Amino acid sequence: MNRADFLKSGTLLGAGTLFATANVFAQNLSSNPIDKLVDANGNYIQQALPYSETFLEPYMDAETMHLHYTFHHGGAVKGANKDLSMIKKALDENNLETVDFWTKKLSYHFSSHILHSIFWTNLTNKKNEPTGELKKRIEKNFGSVDKLKSLIAATSKNVDGNGWGIVAYQPYSDSLTVLQCENHEKLTQWGAIPLLVIDVWEHAYYLKYKNKRTDFVDALFNIINWDNSALRLDEALKLMK
Repeated sequence: MNRADFLKSGTLLGAGTLFATANVFAQNLSSNPIDKLVDANGNYIQQALPYSETFLEPYMDAETMHLHYTFHHGGAVKGANKDLSMIKKALDENNLETVDFWTKKLSYHFSSHILHSIFWTNLTNKKNEPTGELKKRIEKNFGSVDKLKSLIAATSKNVDGNGWGIVAYQPYSDSLTVLQCENHEKLTQWGAIPLLVIDVWEHAYYLKYKNKRTDFVDALFNIINWDNSALRLDEALKLMK
């Protein structure tokens, strides 16, 4: 595979290129609309929100939802498409002097697209708790659901600057892991598949919660869609079969 083909073939955090059995995961991406991040031509696309902009009130207000989805997530999608076009141009013209700049930009924008796409599905308008295999894995790796909640909350609240708290499945160790991700792409692990992401960029909360990130993170635990995280774990576990 040449560099151009590699750049066109990215799937969720590179899982599709890291495992021989990743075709299962790739098939899920193509059949699950919210996780389908590219069109038939390889251009990045933003799926519609899976609910109305008022759906998460009072914990997330409609104005924040609109701005966040439309301009921040939408801007990342537009940026990723520009980055990809500039990389293709550099490769077509055999002029690689600026390609490292655009690949870094693509990493930033596409990672934002991935995490935001997961974030919207990770939220619902009713409180629920982990069950089934997800709960079993949480208890095995963290001791209890409450301990995981404390860990991911503290991890998210203490991100330096902007970033994310992430609960992910790590296929290499067949375990759950918690990551503190700066920006959209730093301090992640190769092959880790996000199950739950908490956005702590200021644009996610500043209109309603001002500078009180801790209040925002605490509020999110009222609307986390653990069922969605469980489904993501089920799909991730197929990679190991």
